[in-house]
Amino acid sequence: MSPSFLLLLIPIIPLSLLAILSLIVRPKPIRIPIKSRHVFITGGSSGIGLALAHRAASEGARVSILARSPQKLEEAKQSIKLATGVEVAIFSADVRDYDAVSKAVEESGPIDVLIVNQGVFTARELEKHSVEDVRFTIEVNLVGSFNVIKAALPRMKGREGRGPGSISLVSSQAGQVGVYGYAAYSASKFGLQGLAQSLQQEVVADDIHVTLVFPPDTDTPGFEEEQKSRPEVTAIIAASSGSMKTEEVARRAMNGIKAGKFTVSCNFEGFLLSLATTGMSPQRSFWLAFLEVITAGPIRLVALFFQWDWYNAIEKWSKTKNK
Repeated sequence: MSPSFLLLLIPIIPLSLLAILSLIVRPKPIRIPIKSRHVFITGGSSGIGLALAHRAASEGARVSILARSPQKLEEAKQSIKLATGVEVAIFSADVRDYDAVSKAVEESGPIDVLIVNQGVFTARELEKHSVEDVRFTIEVNLVGSFNVIKAALPRMKGREGRGPGSISLVSSQAGQVGVYGYAAYSASKFGLQGLAQSLQQEVVADDIHVTLVFPPDTDTPGFEEEQKSRPEVTAIIAASSGSMKTEEVARRAMNGIKAGKFTVSCNFEGFLLSLATTGMSPQRSFWLAFLEVITAGPIRLVALFFQWDWYNAIEKWSKTKNK
């Protein structure tokens, strides 16, 4: 076999792979409009949810936000009106209460873009978690997400002539990889991956498209409170990814939702993490599918390096603790 023939094969192999991937990636690419549509956001009174509400309102959406605290909801409503001039609808309900969520969804009207953003977390070793803490975390983060989607889905499916719909779940990088001290939180957020994958298959025929957002540590009121009690090892590991501002996370999340992406990463470390953990996730872009295929080996090596670094940190901390 001549060298010139081998050189000819070099571009043919990746081009052939790209051609195959362009035929088999599913679901197909889609754009989700935001302007003049109803965007409903849970956990919308603070943090990422509030930043998403600001962004949706500034882009011309009709916005509804749901949270537990009437006072925080009213403050959020005023802040959005002051910043954008848009009057948002507010609903007070606990996502663990299906009937209360259903009532809020019914009163808000047909939803075009649903953003399931509520979340609670406490960084603590599992042995030190109370059963009540674990149950509360899973009920809010995972069961609450089921409740919100189940309540909204029938009317979302009946939106004939309103264009493509979207259901987005805000997870966490701790929903892609387990982290020391996040056993309950990671379990609740890992569950969103299975929910999102299954749901996408169930609703794609109704022109509804699912997005899963994976923020890193984000400068929210909840994050500030969690830092006060997080274990030392958790802080060491979390420092490897850094934190982001809520507005930047919201911007990247909204851009991903509008682009119809299944997976949305918010920083470079998150992008590498998504490549390493993509598994059976849908992929609309054949370019990203190509990247996932060709980097599978090297990315696994990077993942192993991170694990090595984290376990080294745990070992050093353990030795210091036992002195």
